[in-house]
Amino acid sequence: MLHDFYQEGEGSEEDVEKHYDKTLRLIEKLEFKKMLNKAEDQLNAIVTINAGAGGTESQDWAEMLMRMYLRWAERNKCRTRILDIQEGEGAGIKSCSIEMEGDHAFGYLKGESGVHRLVRLSPFDANHKRHTSFASVYAYPVVDENIQIDINPADLNWDTFRSSGPGGQNVNKVESAVRVRHAPSGLVVECQETRSQAQNREKALTMLKSQLYDMELRKKQEKLDVMESSKKKIEWGSQIRSYVFHPYKMVKDLRTGVETSNVQQVMDGELDEFIKAYLIEFS
Repeated sequence: MLHDFYQEGEGSEEDVEKHYDKTLRLIEKLEFKKMLNKAEDQLNAIVTINAGAGGTESQDWAEMLMRMYLRWAERNKCRTRILDIQEGEGAGIKSCSIEMEGDHAFGYLKGESGVHRLVRLSPFDANHKRHTSFASVYAYPVVDENIQIDINPADLNWDTFRSSGPGGQNVNKVESAVRVRHAPSGLVVECQETRSQAQNREKALTMLKSQLYDMELRKKQEKLDVMESSKKKIEWGSQIRSYVFHPYKMVKDLRTGVETSNVQQVMDGELDEFIKAYLIEFS
């Protein structure tokens, strides 16, 4: 059809290429969604990032990953909210939790859970030596009103503390931030999104329910993996991707083998190639 459009003189070669590229992107988007066929895939997501051992180096890497996922969200028209952030000592962050609200957010991001490894010449080393840093990423679905998660209030231990981030005198002087511990599972969730302790408690409870829901999903997946011995098992928490800035430039996914030398584009949120390869292999 595009060829006929061009042949009839109704458009230039540039117009045809624009329409072709637009159509190709639409087809790829439909292919993406076709692979997102599980009930939880359509849910919003919470992405938590934690710096590994290594102090400033790993904390800086964790902040770089936070920026990468925020840029990914921007590219994919996802609304984001930083629910909790722990600033690093000197640079970077120790940890953060980001809510991603958008079309099939969890479905796209579920394959990002694991350890991310960085190799680069350190900007914090006076001798400019090469360093290796690690940070973990964990993505889980946000439960909605259609998902019932029962929690016994007696199993919850609540703490309050002052917000560590910016936000005005009230945030830092009033104990508006909250921490909840769920005794049966051992899960701990923190939230300091707003100045309201009540709102932070409500959000923390939602985050806890979401993590409990995710735990159940993973238990079911582990049972399926045992039954389907031919299917490659996904080891959550293991190293999944390497980002090499020196002595060469390469980002490589160790599960799918997908790699690219365009490191800057990846750090600017261009993750579709890695996400698609993961969904094709593991969905």
